[in-house]
Amino acid sequence: MGETHISRDDFLGDPQGRTFADVVNDSSQPFDSVLDFFDDADRQRRMEESELHHDRAPLAGVVRELETQTTIDRFLTGVHVRQSTRFRQAIGVLVRIIMERRGWQKTGRKGSLGVRAAGAAQTPAHNTGGLAFWFVRAERYKRSDGMPFRSVRERCQELESTAPRKSPNN
Repeated sequence: MGETHISRDDFLGDPQGRTFADVVNDSSQPFDSVLDFFDDADRQRRMEESELHHDRAPLAGVVRELETQTTIDRFLTGVHVRQSTRFRQAIGVLVRIIMERRGWQKTGRKGSLGVRAAGAAQTPAHNTGGLAFWFVRAERYKRSDGMPFRSVRERCQELESTAPRKSPNN
């Protein structure tokens, strides 16, 4: 599948996206940089591959590259907890819009991206471990037309249910 383009108007036209108008319309927040970042067929492909081949949230496929974007990193490094939280949540909404347009749906589960550092009043909320520095969790998705591969959990359950049972005398 090719690139899915999401504009500011597309984002604000989404019922959940419109609740983040404060983020989109605040010129001090680099939301246009986020839109530009995700407006890339290779990144969108990596997001899908993250779910399909790595059993991780789509954001996991691009989060390290996202966090190295100068304007985004600079913004998240600032100590403005509410704005930073809303900004990261808006990114999650953008990921959802992209994934849904590419034939995916939310699972209702979150995947871990990092381990949050103990907070201090004058320190930005960041992680001490995991895949991401700024993001703790991200939504998981499944293909609307079904997943091409079964999970390890599903395969394990199938194996255990079909394996011959040992009797106590063996």
